[in-house]
Amino acid sequence: MPRVKICCISSPEEARLAISAGAAALGLVGRMPSGPGIIGDELIADIASRVPPPVATFLLTSETTAEGIIGHHQKVRTNTVQLVDSLEDRQDYARLRAALPGVKLVQVLHVLDERQLDEAAEIAPLVDALLLDSGNPNLAVKELGGTGRTHNWAVSRRIVESVSVPVFLAGGLNAANVRQAIEAVQPFGLDLCSSVRTEGRLDARKLGDFFEAVGRF
Repeated sequence: MPRVKICCISSPEEARLAISAGAAALGLVGRMPSGPGIIGDELIADIASRVPPPVATFLLTSETTAEGIIGHHQKVRTNTVQLVDSLEDRQDYARLRAALPGVKLVQVLHVLDERQLDEAAEIAPLVDALLLDSGNPNLAVKELGGTGRTHNWAVSRRIVESVSVPVFLAGGLNAANVRQAIEAVQPFGLDLCSSVRTEGRLDARKLGDFFEAVGRF
């Protein structure tokens, strides 16, 4: 069964609810140009400090330099960093490895078209996992996640088949389509936010429905 990451966690209470439902990872959203779930670094640090192993805590950072990412992580101390935008310098991956030993690096690729196949091949050897999402970093105000949209899962499947690192699938996943998504992409993990919320709050019933749907696979 794919591992499930519940993103946009906004409180210790939401973290406990997600973990009790079966989440293997939690997404904690730092400052972004757009999208849901943004919380302050002090709250991210507080939530991350309460999460028991082996649950992963993902810092979603929009920083694009090693210096900025390292500085952001030092404020929150999560065990994973999710890079939602492209790094300005490919050498920064090595700098992150050196500065953040033991911290996992997950690079987001926003699947717009088949060009992400080449991007995945280039980036995969530099990180611990990829996360395929449905944003658009080319807009004037960048979309870096939380869109609630699906993307071309056929491209995502080709990425999964072509790289040697785990791949998470994000973008518009819900209880109604998750079985189709798993069959189409065969991802290592699933990542979702809005579909398990009601009026912005994590919804225990929707969480249960989603995990039940995943468990049927």
